[in-house]
Amino acid sequence: MAKISRFQKKTRKWLIFTLRFDRKVVTLRHHISIIMVYNSIIGRNEEIRKLEKFLKSPKSEFVAIYGRRRVGKSYLVEEVYKDKIVFRAIGSYIKDKDEKTYRQIQLEHFYESLLDVGVPEDTPRPANWREAFRLLRKYLEGVGAERRVVFLDELPWLAGPQSSEMITELGYFWNSWADRQRNVVLVVCGSATSWMLDNVIRDYGGLHGRITETMRLLPFTLKECEMYFQSRGFHLSRYEMAIAYMAFGGIPYYLDRIDNEKNLSENIDAFFFKDTMIAQEFKDVYAGLYATSERYVDIVKALGTKFYGMTRRELAEAVGIELGGTFSKILDNLHESGITREYPRYGKERVETVYQLKDFFSMFYLHFIHGKGADAGNWRTIQRTPKFYSWAGNTFEMLCIEHLPQIKDKLRIATINRNYCWRGQAPNGKTTQIDLVLEWKGERTDYICEMKFSEHDFTIDKSYESELANKIDAFLHCKQHTKTHSIQLVMVTTNGVTHNEHSKDVNQEVTLDDLFL
Repeated sequence: MAKISRFQKKTRKWLIFTLRFDRKVVTLRHHISIIMVYNSIIGRNEEIRKLEKFLKSPKSEFVAIYGRRRVGKSYLVEEVYKDKIVFRAIGSYIKDKDEKTYRQIQLEHFYESLLDVGVPEDTPRPANWREAFRLLRKYLEGVGAERRVVFLDELPWLAGPQSSEMITELGYFWNSWADRQRNVVLVVCGSATSWMLDNVIRDYGGLHGRITETMRLLPFTLKECEMYFQSRGFHLSRYEMAIAYMAFGGIPYYLDRIDNEKNLSENIDAFFFKDTMIAQEFKDVYAGLYATSERYVDIVKALGTKFYGMTRRELAEAVGIELGGTFSKILDNLHESGITREYPRYGKERVETVYQLKDFFSMFYLHFIHGKGADAGNWRTIQRTPKFYSWAGNTFEMLCIEHLPQIKDKLRIATINRNYCWRGQAPNGKTTQIDLVLEWKGERTDYICEMKFSEHDFTIDKSYESELANKIDAFLHCKQHTKTHSIQLVMVTTNGVTHNEHSKDVNQEVTLDDLFL
């Protein structure tokens, strides 16, 4: 064996050290790049965890993501998967086209997406969805054996009003090929929540039982909004963040329109009062979501006139629609889309189910902009007026209800057995309402929650003290209150309660800061 010189030994050691050092640098750089990717996403920790898990799975995965328009479904998928996405097609909303024309336009878009990823331009255009998925399969077969993500965005629009053909072929593509490859992650997204549920998630045809994971993407919480604002150089107070939430909701797309070089009033004016396309944005929330979007808009507008909501019969009469299966379907779809909520209201002989608008953007638009034209004014002149405080008082209640987990944690409630509204007669003969009752059977306690908006500390005066006493007394004698349960009066306010001679009946407090936890 030939001898190795001292110089060669030193050189070899230097090379080994260099290789090890470079490997560490590469690893470090790779680690930093991953951190940067996820720093661009606010919240969504559980969704990210699941999407990451699918990349490591030993089998093919089929993921369906749905949620309100503008909530960030596409952004989440693109940011997590990035260069793992080997094919992406997006459906386009097309109005007033016959079925044949609609399908041809979507097929053309699908074909152009294939050309974008390298399919030869002399490849014949698909005449139907079977041919389209055959082209996709042929392309994917040439990509390689690594994990491959196929992303079909706005699937309801891609499939079209008569969606049976596209869904049938999607099911055949998955069952006959993609599922057996063991290395395909198929992600489908849609804003038309009811369509996604009926045609994909609850489908009893070719997709039945094939969905690996269903994700419903929700708006940001207050905490996530705070993280968003901080990440983009805003220095808003939590009071201002709450106002922003009550106007825009926790919708990332709307938050992204807020300019940190303007104050909040200027931003609300620019977004709602000065943008001539704001009416179109309101329509776009519902347009394309359903085959008869006009009916949905009518119901939303009707609910917008009654903050505390309407019963099923009241709502049907308001919009001129018959009670029945179609009406039930519309109400279910609005609920699944996160536009409305249903809650029980006790106090009468029979429990009433009340339907209430809870989409903050729609609530703000209908209250201040819709139908007002030049009379809408501007936010600067509306602030601190009775009109503002009326809106803020009601909307703050919805803000609190949308953050029930945070209220529960603050009150140290392990399990909420029921939460409901109660409306009945007080001992003085007057009708009184408790907007939120939280029942915890484990500790035999009913929490009566009063939610009050105020720019400063909320002060209970003699009149309101009497009103609170009437509420407690009325609830003590109602059927819903279990006689062995104690009652806790909880004040949920923006900045706390002023402690004076009229606040002695308050047992616990929850403030705006607690809603940010």
